[in-house]
Amino acid sequence: MIPSMWRRLARILSVTLITAGVVILADAAVTLAWQEPLSSLYSSYQQRSADRELAAASDEFLADPAVRDLQGPTRADRRRSVERRASRLADIYAKRLTNGEAIGRITGSTAGVDHVVVQGTDDADLQKGPGHYPDTALPGQGRTIGIAGHRTTYGAPFNDIDSFEKGDRIELEMPYGTFTYSVSDTRIVDPSDVAIVDDTGRELLVLTACHPLYSAAKRYAVFATLDRISLP
Repeated sequence: MIPSMWRRLARILSVTLITAGVVILADAAVTLAWQEPLSSLYSSYQQRSADRELAAASDEFLADPAVRDLQGPTRADRRRSVERRASRLADIYAKRLTNGEAIGRITGSTAGVDHVVVQGTDDADLQKGPGHYPDTALPGQGRTIGIAGHRTTYGAPFNDIDSFEKGDRIELEMPYGTFTYSVSDTRIVDPSDVAIVDDTGRELLVLTACHPLYSAAKRYAVFATLDRISLP
């Protein structure tokens, strides 16, 4: 009689635990399914706002006397002239940046990237779109440029970051020029490996996002070198 009672209790406990597990998983699924559309709507609204903000910032920047007074590229030694002017424009623009504000646009057709980039990588910044690491350079300054983005929430701008391959093009359109980069490498790193955005002494674009999907266990990093500069 007693063994039978224990078996009955064991079955009841098993059913209870299984049911609880199913409920927890269902709750998590519902939460994810519910929150993702909400975060996407929020991010979409923020991106539209950032797009208008970027247009206004571009007009204001180009109207700055310090920018207008810079001479355009000369025919002689044009490449170096373009690089020097891009560097000076980037230096002027860098002084105007404030966290959370739109600073440029990033596009990469391979991964379906086409988003306004904001300054900063805090949670509030990344809810608006891809965020520029404040301690890294801007395009044209000849150093490492770091940009981070979400993969599964808030518009998931870097959802397909792992689809980038060597040779793929990435563009950064800034108020002072358009910079085209070519993917040179991809890597999976630990979240603590902040050295990937350290200065390398040359212009290097680094994109980062959590990896794998729905996990923050690792970071997926894309490295791209500067190919071309187009100034207004």
